[in-house]
Amino acid sequence: MRNERLRWLLLSAIFAAMTAVLSQVTIPLPLIPITAQTLAVGLTATILGRRYGTLALVIYVLLGAVGLPVFSEAKGGLQILVGKSGGYIFGFIATAYVTGLYLEKTRFTLKNAIIANIIGMFVTLALGTVQLKYVMDIPWDTAVAFGVTPFLIVGVVKAVLASLIGIKVRERLIASRLLRTDQPVTR
Repeated sequence: MRNERLRWLLLSAIFAAMTAVLSQVTIPLPLIPITAQTLAVGLTATILGRRYGTLALVIYVLLGAVGLPVFSEAKGGLQILVGKSGGYIFGFIATAYVTGLYLEKTRFTLKNAIIANIIGMFVTLALGTVQLKYVMDIPWDTAVAFGVTPFLIVGVVKAVLASLIGIKVRERLIASRLLRTDQPVTR
């Protein structure tokens, strides 16, 4: 039991580190860049589920909050979290929870993972857009135009990729006994 908990905690830390690495893959846009952070969030939730996926993203946000350069463009610090992109970063925690919860309440299948990751994408976009609107003091239509619209197509692509890769990695980790879970693995 104790070893199992340690294994989950280590996996959470590994996925927090993976999120930090994928956060450095960036396509700059005027207000909010497109990054591989959301791909990492989807992978984390799909593989680890609600509890430890959320823990991994809490670790990631805390690392950035204390100033480690884990956010996109190797940035860190509280100023990022209270700035124009902070809502998206906080949204990653909620996204991991919602995505993992959906998969745990249904089954860890490719179809369910795609649905869960698309729902998660909208959670991130909603929370990010709210903070963007208030921090930038812009109207809602402008916030949606800059905070949601540019990310929809690429967000769906990343949701599908996170689902495809996540379900396959989860199956392999379970088969190799590196990930133990009561959740069945089915296609």
